[in-house]
Amino acid sequence: MTLITTPFGFRSTAAEVVAGIDLTGKRAVVTGASSGIGIETARALVSAGAQVTLAVRNTKAGSAAANDIAATTGRDDIAVAALELTEPASVTAFVSTWRGALDILVNNAGVMMTPEQRTPEGWELQFASNHLGHFALASALHGALAAAGSARIVSVSSVGHLYSPVVFDDLHFRFRPYDPLLAYGQSKTAAILFAVGATARWAADGITANAVNPGAIATNLQRHVGGKLVTPLERQKTPEQGAATTVLLATSPDVEGLGGRYFEDCNEAPTVDHRDAAGTGVASYALDPDNARRLWEVSEALLRHA
Repeated sequence: MTLITTPFGFRSTAAEVVAGIDLTGKRAVVTGASSGIGIETARALVSAGAQVTLAVRNTKAGSAAANDIAATTGRDDIAVAALELTEPASVTAFVSTWRGALDILVNNAGVMMTPEQRTPEGWELQFASNHLGHFALASALHGALAAAGSARIVSVSSVGHLYSPVVFDDLHFRFRPYDPLLAYGQSKTAAILFAVGATARWAADGITANAVNPGAIATNLQRHVGGKLVTPLERQKTPEQGAATTVLLATSPDVEGLGGRYFEDCNEAPTVDHRDAAGTGVASYALDPDNARRLWEVSEALLRHA
């Protein structure tokens, strides 16, 4: 399979990627859009003419983000809606208010390397937030995505996926000692496998999904690891640069109809069989269709019993 390349790269910004693209009439949902790369993703989509819903835990922060986006883009077609991904009832409530088609779903929200915590269902928090909540959201919005005719889902993963596959026999660290990095890695591998699984199941409905590594960006995501990046300065990105790959997958004609792939620095990443010092590429286990099928079935079973 030939890797997809684009004119954009490491230093490209979301604004540069979306320049010249007209999203008038398109509707998008961006989770975790009140700060960091989420707000920059939403800003780029709004600037291109899309109607964007900011799906956020804190609606006050979401409203402030919406006002900021409106001020910088001159467009005010922005909605704010409450969404707590670790609570199935919140996902249900969000979807119950949605009407009409959905062209773009950006599964951006996430937590990173949190202390050991579990949801009331007993799910490990990072797996619940970074994967299960988005899985439930996308599944419930399937009809709206299908109604768009050519919908795109972008699943925000991380270089962290290289630290752990999905450990199906112990998803929630019931037997293993809890390790925040391994839990984070597992959840971000799940984000990629979701893109693989969603494309396999839903491409016939005109829905494709891809996963991204946004890069190293200083945001609120690092609050559980001292608030600082350990990545060398030359490998760090601004939030505007971090949002570029997401926006590319959400809007670019270069990836129309393509799914089940993993991109970094605005280009498709090669598959790797080990983690090197640079931390680039996508692990083969994260693109494995059998793993994707198994994760889909496990996720459906967990949510059925929530």
